[in-house]
Amino acid sequence: MTRPEDRREVTDVRRLSALAHPLRTALLSHLLAVGPRTASECAAAVDASPSNCSWHLRQLEKHGFVERAGEAADGRERPWRAAATGFRLGPAEDTPAIRSAVQALASVQLEEEFRLAQAYLRHEDELPEPWRHSAEFNTYGLLVDPVELAELAERLDAVVRPYLAATRTDAPDGARPVHVLHTAFLRPDAPSEAPSEAPSEAP
Repeated sequence: MTRPEDRREVTDVRRLSALAHPLRTALLSHLLAVGPRTASECAAAVDASPSNCSWHLRQLEKHGFVERAGEAADGRERPWRAAATGFRLGPAEDTPAIRSAVQALASVQLEEEFRLAQAYLRHEDELPEPWRHSAEFNTYGLLVDPVELAELAERLDAVVRPYLAATRTDAPDGARPVHVLHTAFLRPDAPSEAPSEAPSEAP
């Protein structure tokens, strides 16, 4: 069972550019995964100072990515939350400026993926055995055309979506935020023409 999704498209080049910052990407990813947090709580998770997090959270708020989560209790710091359950890059136009902004954001997001993976590996030995054994670091070399690749991405997205932290209400006891990365792209070393037949499997 899940809550209704509120997945918003980001089409404006200024908003894409505003998110293309390592700390802002990390902050938004953290809030989407764990829910409302104060700037001080975010700081501990993204390895930055509370004041720096506060400034970048305000920039994210300005561009509609985060918002305040209610009132602070007992005069304490007010928490922040993601303004939606997810964001999808959907540029309205295919122009050099937009492609550049999307590429810059994708590069920053990949750096965040690497940071998270490295942080996990540094602390993996401290985790209970079930969490260590359930972690996956797999890659696959596929042979598909563009239509098949798009269809595969949609099918994988449909499988993952019921487990989203921002919308799931039926998580079992012991469930914790987990990071899943899915990238799919034409290999830069791919030949210019498709092979005449699929390669044989290695023995």
